[in-house]
Amino acid sequence: MKVIILAGGFGSRLSEYTKLIPKPMVKVNNCPLLIHIMKIYIKYNIKDFIIAAGYKSYVIKKYFKNFACTIGGKKCNVVIADTGLRSLTGGRIKRASKYLNKYDEDFMFTYGDGVSDINISKLRRFHKKTKKIITVTAVRPPARFGEIKLKKNLVYSFKEKPQVTDGWINGGFFVAKKSFLKLIRSDKEILEKYPLEKSARNKQLSAYKHKGFWKCVDTKRDKDELNKIFRKKLIKNISY
Repeated sequence: MKVIILAGGFGSRLSEYTKLIPKPMVKVNNCPLLIHIMKIYIKYNIKDFIIAAGYKSYVIKKYFKNFACTIGGKKCNVVIADTGLRSLTGGRIKRASKYLNKYDEDFMFTYGDGVSDINISKLRRFHKKTKKIITVTAVRPPARFGEIKLKKNLVYSFKEKPQVTDGWINGGFFVAKKSFLKLIRSDKEILEKYPLEKSARNKQLSAYKHKGFWKCVDTKRDKDELNKIFRKKLIKNISY
């Protein structure tokens, strides 16, 4: 099974770094985010990647140099797909899909800025079991600020940056049937709009609930926090 990694956006909210390099090439713990993400899959013996590049794609091409490389001691197949400078998330997936294996029924895809200790094998099995067109990984991230619960003027609970307990968000790490690609109509298609909303309306979008570690690097603050997590080894299952 192949994995498409979305790596073509402008990353404007991380402009301290993305003026020179694409967001997935921003380094955390002295390693590009892109490599951290690939290692999540490699841990579960998935080693075929399609990098959906766009903005400053030459940086990614220069990094890999060839369409085959070794990551974490394992040889991987890597294709850098030029998906256009202005294509949106759905459009990039559609363009990159031409590199998918002809005989595979399913494929995987994710964003180029999310790191997790997700069990990819369990995600795949869940997707197969549900028999839906597409599965999204649902996560409950930590709240940005501390939470206090009150009874009148008395605090009865105080938690510093607790995990969100109500509601789930899109954590990336998708598995989809190739038929899902029919819902992507053009380069200007936003994945999170029509394709996923239509799948949900048709009861063809399942959610794999991941309750472990997940972190999206959207700002410098996020980058610094993830650096700290890696440096202090605050999570157990992300050593690949």
